[in-house]
Amino acid sequence: MLGWAITFFIIAIIAAVFGFGGIAGAASGIAQILFFVFLVLLVLSLVANALRGKSPKA
Repeated sequence: MLGWAITFFIIAIIAAVFGFGGIAGAASGIAQILFFVFLVLLVLSLVANALRGKSPKA
């Protein structure tokens, strides 16, 4: 998911450099949404792992 956010961010930067404001705005909006979804899933995963209470086997 983070990979998709970075991809859309790069698309937004390239589109902005070439003057495509609408495409750059849309791509940056998509990148923001994907990034925040990634953060929420990361936090949920960390909380679930902490509540499970098992330590990883080394």
